[in-house]
Amino acid sequence: MAAFQLLFLLSVGCSVAFARPPQTPRAPLHLRPCQVVQMDVLCSDLSLRGVPINLPRQVQMLDLSRNQVQNLTEETLGFHTGFHRLNLHSNRIHFIQPGLFRDMKDLRVLDLSKNHLNVFAHSKINVGPLTAVEFLDLSNNGLYTGMSDFFLAESPSLANLSLNSNSITKITRNTFGGAASLRKINLHNNVILEIEDGAFDSLDNLTELDLSKNSITCILDFNLFNLAFLNLSKNSVEFFQSVESNVSFKLRSLDLSENKLLYFPLLPENNVLEFLDVSRNRLQTVNNTGGPENQTNLIFHHLRYLDMSYNKFKSIPEYFINCMKSLEVLNVSNNCIGSFSATSKGLLHKVKIINLSYNSLQSLTFGKNTLPSLKKLFLQGNDLSILDHQIFQRLPSMKYLQLQQNNLKICGSEQNQLEPTLTNQKNSSGCVSFSSVCNLHFLYLSENNLKTLPAGAFTNTPLKLLDLSLNPGLDIHKDSLSGLEHTLVHLVLRENNMSSLNPDLSLLKCLKHVDLSTNQLNTLPTWSKESAIESLNLQNNNLVTLDHSTILALEHSLKTLYMGFNPLSCCDNLAFLHMMQHSSVIVPDIEIVTCVHSEHSEPVNIERVTKEMCHQPPPTNYTLVVVAVFSVLVVLAVLLGVCCCYRRTKHRRGFRA
Repeated sequence: MAAFQLLFLLSVGCSVAFARPPQTPRAPLHLRPCQVVQMDVLCSDLSLRGVPINLPRQVQMLDLSRNQVQNLTEETLGFHTGFHRLNLHSNRIHFIQPGLFRDMKDLRVLDLSKNHLNVFAHSKINVGPLTAVEFLDLSNNGLYTGMSDFFLAESPSLANLSLNSNSITKITRNTFGGAASLRKINLHNNVILEIEDGAFDSLDNLTELDLSKNSITCILDFNLFNLAFLNLSKNSVEFFQSVESNVSFKLRSLDLSENKLLYFPLLPENNVLEFLDVSRNRLQTVNNTGGPENQTNLIFHHLRYLDMSYNKFKSIPEYFINCMKSLEVLNVSNNCIGSFSATSKGLLHKVKIINLSYNSLQSLTFGKNTLPSLKKLFLQGNDLSILDHQIFQRLPSMKYLQLQQNNLKICGSEQNQLEPTLTNQKNSSGCVSFSSVCNLHFLYLSENNLKTLPAGAFTNTPLKLLDLSLNPGLDIHKDSLSGLEHTLVHLVLRENNMSSLNPDLSLLKCLKHVDLSTNQLNTLPTWSKESAIESLNLQNNNLVTLDHSTILALEHSLKTLYMGFNPLSCCDNLAFLHMMQHSSVIVPDIEIVTCVHSEHSEPVNIERVTKEMCHQPPPTNYTLVVVAVFSVLVVLAVLLGVCCCYRRTKHRRGFRA
């Protein structure tokens, strides 16, 4: 029978060879150069059908990827057997000589991805033995259920296997029977519908399993105790439940994102899970069973990262996160949560990031000393209007606060001094204090319908970035930025419909990046020569003239300037033109920077303006005209005088005796 199969393979190989059109002789090695680096030979992308002749006899690594190899034989490989690594990725291999790898005792890495091995699998002949192979890549080969068995049957040392992007529909008990040493299996992007009971039981060393992007509908009685990483994302999983056992699970990372989960995954109490992603499912509650009477207590003492975003949660009860003593990142964005509270002392004492963005928050409560390690808080897109006005002062480590797309009012210096005596006292002023938030560096307040920015709004808060954009009609008090003189680096005030800017930005000694685009500004703020501005965006304003003193003040530090869509005057901005032509300032939008010239009906690109276009008729021309007129008058006067004298002389001669 084996002889018949071998004869069949040889006949297929011969028929393919005869069917192939005549080819020109292969060019010698010096015309098809492979790169030789010590004992590594690189021959990728050379349209080869086999290795060139005269390769080093002791070659250890051969890269023959992205060529035109069809039949993998001893001749194809130049009769070399000492390979440690062999890369045949992206060829056209559909035939492998039986026993080809038998004498390759040192072969550790074999990459056969992106070939046509499904054709070879029809012969039902084992590729092995792969005695020493530890890494095998069979991805993108059109393999379906049962075909991988012929490549794994005799792989005693195999540790890392990739079968991604094939057409496997079922994992059977025999699939990995010949590769008992497997530690990592990649089955991403297949069509797996079923996993037989015990399919992975023989793999005692298996620690990482990727089953993402398949068609698995449920996982019941999960019992891979030694598995550390499990990826089930992008399936159709509705239920995930582990077996009841006193044996300790070693699972540290579980990815169930982009499935159809209806209930929270049920995991054993004795777990060491650190990473859990259940985002983009259909979860409405943290219950892990159909009814509250059967609810099992969730215990995640080691959990550090929890992502529950893009679900349908309406609330996250405190008891749910009470067991997560090690939690560092909590993401519950894009849900329907109406209220969130963390009031128990030490409840989330290690949490560094909380993302509550794009919910329906009406109530937000943080107790004192509840979140001592919180550094980043995301609250954008909630339409929050009422908060305890000193809520952010209870977050001593917070550096980054996202509050855009809400409806908040900012407290001024007088209101900041009125601290409520009780945490839950109603906020009678209706404003939120951003004063004395001792470590806050980044604050985003765009799209909050802010009408005023009062004086002393950020005193004793070391802001480096302040975003107040998209608050049309915002009235900024001249002392609103007081206290930020030595910290503020980025200031964003775009799309506020401002016609003037009240604060003196020259007082902000560290300010480097300013965005004033899409306003109604007709004059620039005043800057002194001590200005540190490096980037300035003035697009979409009403600027006609850039003050010469301002240009001189900015020129020594400015690196980037945006000026497009302003009604600039061509001949009243020669200082700006000089700066563009003779300084290192970059104007990225220079192609759309135009100006108005009296002699042109359409705006002129600023780069085409020259000094000659703006020269007035020289005053010497008027002098010449005056001199010429005066000379003519003098000549006329002289002639008139001569005529008069002549007539007088003639008259005298007529009466002489």
